[in-house]
This record gives sequence, structure tokens and C-alpha cells, in this order.
Amino acid sequence: MKADVVVLGAGIVGVSTALHLQALGRDVALVDRGQPGEGTSYGNAGLIERSSVVPYAFPRSVTTLLRYALNRSSDVRYEPRDLLGAVPFLLRYWRQSSPRNLQAATRAMLPLIEASVSEHEAFIEAAGAGDLVRADGWIAAYRTPRRFQAAVAETDALAPYGLRLALLDGAALSALEPSMTTGRDGIHGAVHWLDPKTVRDPGELTKRYARLFERRGGRILVGDAATLAETSRSWSVESAHGEVRARDVVVALGPQAGLVFRRLGYRIPLGIKRGYHRHFALPEGVRLRHAMVDEEAGYVLAPMRQGVRLTTGIEFARADRPADARQIAHAERRARQLLPLGEPVESTPWLGRRPCLPDMRPVIGAAHRHDGLWFNFGHAHHGLTIGPASGRLVAELVTGSPPFLDPSPYRADRFG
Repeated sequence: MKADVVVLGAGIVGVSTALHLQALGRDVALVDRGQPGEGTSYGNAGLIERSSVVPYAFPRSVTTLLRYALNRSSDVRYEPRDLLGAVPFLLRYWRQSSPRNLQAATRAMLPLIEASVSEHEAFIEAAGAGDLVRADGWIAAYRTPRRFQAAVAETDALAPYGLRLALLDGAALSALEPSMTTGRDGIHGAVHWLDPKTVRDPGELTKRYARLFERRGGRILVGDAATLAETSRSWSVESAHGEVRARDVVVALGPQAGLVFRRLGYRIPLGIKRGYHRHFALPEGVRLRHAMVDEEAGYVLAPMRQGVRLTTGIEFARADRPADARQIAHAERRARQLLPLGEPVESTPWLGRRPCLPDMRPVIGAAHRHDGLWFNFGHAHHGLTIGPASGRLVAELVTGSPPFLDPSPYRADRFG
């Protein structure tokens, strides 16, 4: 079986890459060990996050670090047995989070963030996925006056980016979300970010995009990315339908990208931030209209088709370590202080893995040691947000089309 390009990975990044390559005239085979949208792309907060112009940096506050060291929070948890192995990544992450380096990361990521909504909108319309997406933003909620006032000051610093927002006191938040606890025992104030879109089922959105790719003539194959091999002037990978050969291959495997790039000799410091979610039914008369981030407790509540999705922050643990329910149990206790959740929909929480680079930007572009090998991974917390934009960029690079933004900040050889 032959194609012009093989894309490895059928999450939001891989599917978006395949769609853009297809639009530029390439015959594309999309290969994954599972079905589209069933990996990392399934388990997120469903935010197309146009307002997150500053990447998630390693905390520099001693107070914050001491709180995390206690290992009792829902925003950051670590597995003590795995901490030593994570130290090299964490040290690089900490250095890259200095004020100067964070400014550089912000400048690098801004073009992708700015393109996120428009790139999604084109796919949403073509895929008939409008029923899955809402355009009413999300709410960042603060329990204490001190944190709320600090958030207000931060919005002033973000004014040059032209983001739309509304500042909400307890009464204004209650008007938007009557079931949410406000005031002394709940939320003191909130920032309603208006530019982002929210998705009611991120996995299904990826599947709709994948069906669009198939309707346009694309092939989706079950296969093993670990079988990728270089042949004379082409690449091959094994699938359930036999060997697939192509001149170009794009590695869009998210947290599994290391299966390919390490074997081929690339030393890219890809780290994994684990995270959990679980859906809850709401009691009669209780509603949640907007996705809400409890900024002081570090979790997200998001209305989904399956129920209200509760997502945790970060867990630093070996990627293959069994799930540990303590972090999401802590998040659930804090969430029930604000919203009367009903019973969980699933018997156990879902565990996912976010692929992260220490300089807070993905790897997008050519693999500098091999002809025809391309990378598009490491999107961290923003895979759903920037997947279509990064897919467009790598498709333009593969096909030799003029790139819509400067690709140099995402080069694979920046790590040596």
C-alpha cells in the first residue's frame, strides 16, 4: 500500500495534520493502534483556549513549592518513587520558566494560540460538529479576595493581547451559574474569559474531524508506529492491512512519540504530565452552564455530554505506573464545596498523559537527521487548542508551501 504521507497518531493533532495535508493535495494514510480520538484527545477539559497566551510555567514562588511538597493538592501531585527520575526534566522546566524564558515561550506560542479558534472553526463547519461546540467562554473562579485581586491585576497585564473578558463578583457569578456556591463559603470573584470555545465531547470532536478526512478520501488504518522503518527513499509502517509506504511520515503520537524518535537517535526531552478525569451526574435542579476552573484548588468542572467532567491538574509519575485515585478524590472533595455533584458516571477515573517539553512549546517541523521524517508533538496542556494550527504548519512545511507563521521556535534541533 502506498501514500504520499503517513501520519502516525489519530488524536486531535494527527487528525488535524492529515486534514491539512489532504487539503494541500497529498494522499494521506492516518495510522494509529486505536480509533481516532480515544487517547489523550479524549480526556481533557474541552477548552479551545484562546485566552491562555502565557504557557503553564514551573512555579517560582517558595510558598507554592512548599505547598506542592506536601503532596496533598489536586493541581499538582507527585509519586515519591518516581521523583528522582523526573528531576532532569523538572530542572530544565524550572530554568525555562524564568521570567525571561517565559516571555520567549509566550512569544513563540502566541501565533499558534491566536490561530486556534479560526482553524477549529473551519473544521467544525466542514465536519458538521457545531452541536459539540459552544462560544460562551469559560470562568476562572477565585475563593479569596486576595487571589481575585491578583487575578484582576494579571488581566491588566494581558491587555495588549486584546482578550475579551468580564470581571464577576459573587452576585454576577450567581446570575450566570445559580447552582454555584458563592460568597464567604464559596467563590468570591471570577474572570469570565469570552474568547475561548468549549467542547462538549472532545473525543467525539476528533472523531468528527476524522470522518471528514475519510469523506475526503483519506485512509485510517490500525497499525503499530513502533514498526516504522526507513527504506530507500521512503518510510514504511506495518498496519492491519499490510505494509504502508510513503515518502514522508509525520510523527504526531503525543505521549507515545518517544517510541519513534528515541529509536531513531533523537534526544528530545519529552516529559509526561499525567492527569485524571471523571464524570458526575447532577441532581435534579442543579446545572452547570460554563466550564469553570477553581484556580485555588487546581481542578476544572466542565459540562459534557457524559455529565459534568471533573479534571485534575498535573501528576508527576512514571507514564506506565497504575492509576492513583488520591488526586481526583481530593479534587472531588473540593468541587463538592462549590457544586452539589451527584454520583460518578464511571466506576473508575480515566487516566491520561500530556506530552510536554521543558521550554513549553511543541516540536513542529523536520527531523534534522532524516529526510522525509517530520515531527508534530509535545503540545502539553494545549493539544485540543492548537492541534489544528500546528497541523496546518507542519502540512505547509511538508509540502513546501509558505508557512503561515515562523516555524523556527518549534525546531527539533533546538535540543541539540
